[in-house]
Amino acid sequence: MTSPWTSAHVAAIDMDKAAIVPAFAETPRPSGGADFYYWDMWPVQNPDGTIASIGGRARWMALTAPDRGDPAARHFAARIRWLEQVDGGWVDRGAVLPSVDVPYEREWAGSALLMDGRVTLFFTGAGSATRSGGYQQKLYEAHAPVEADGSIGAWSVPAPSIRAMTADYCAADAHEGEPGRIKAFRDPAFFRDPLDGADYLVFTASLAATTSDYNGAVGLARCTSDGWVLLPPVVHADGVNNELERAHIVAHGDRYYLFWVTQRSTFSPGVAAGPTGLYGMVADRMTGPWRPLNGSGLVIANPDADPFRSYSWFVSAEGVTASFVDAPGENGFVGAPAPLLQLVFDGESVRLSAAALV
Repeated sequence: MTSPWTSAHVAAIDMDKAAIVPAFAETPRPSGGADFYYWDMWPVQNPDGTIASIGGRARWMALTAPDRGDPAARHFAARIRWLEQVDGGWVDRGAVLPSVDVPYEREWAGSALLMDGRVTLFFTGAGSATRSGGYQQKLYEAHAPVEADGSIGAWSVPAPSIRAMTADYCAADAHEGEPGRIKAFRDPAFFRDPLDGADYLVFTASLAATTSDYNGAVGLARCTSDGWVLLPPVVHADGVNNELERAHIVAHGDRYYLFWVTQRSTFSPGVAAGPTGLYGMVADRMTGPWRPLNGSGLVIANPDADPFRSYSWFVSAEGVTASFVDAPGENGFVGAPAPLLQLVFDGESVRLSAAALV
């Protein structure tokens, strides 16, 4: 059953009571990466969604692109790179995947799983290798062994995760478009249901059966003996919002928490737009129904006075939440990891911890 995120839910947002992303000091880019933009971060995780340890330390990934003075162009040159925290700062550890012949042009966001001695990267293959600059999107995966010393071995050639579409979803196959207005089939996030051990991919999608241009949805695929098979969307925002980005599910206690991020600019003109922020819903089982967290769906938001403080929050099972520094204040685009935040799960609500920063 697909649950709606409605205009009535959005109208219930009270910014006077909302959890606001805290201000932070100037944040440098990772060591060794001064000439790169960084955005859309995620940790390598265990099957239960907790942050994994590889060789005794956490390993992270992020989208990156060369800083050529045009932040908007970064989406057309994106590749995934390793990041690691050392002494409170971030260090760039190089490209994750080697350069091989693939049908897509660049790498967009996803997730990473440590299981049975190997790392699996689920990611978005964006664009077309035969024509640059497109907005085509497909879900891909690749895996590599973890060696005894914690190093990562040779990666398999990336392969499509989804081989057969269903009528529930729009195919994100258009070459032309513009950010915030394109249709989505991206951002795969692994989730294992603790109830029955079933494995899922949660992803950013667009609802097919609609008359609205604002048809954002959270897609779902289940792992079977025949591979990943698409299921109906978990949640949709038909008529409300075009993009429910970086969607992922966390199991905590006896509930399921679904998170996504969205921007004020992607709400329908006919809706009282919510702030740029992290949103979510909660359910008692994977099949729903899903109910908006905190009564409206809003979990944390950029303040009205600083709407581009940070973006693209990703939550682990411990509540550790990563994002990137967007364009705070009047400083222009930064493109660096933002300070990690700590969220607290409490039944039908999720909030910032009193300390906020990890």
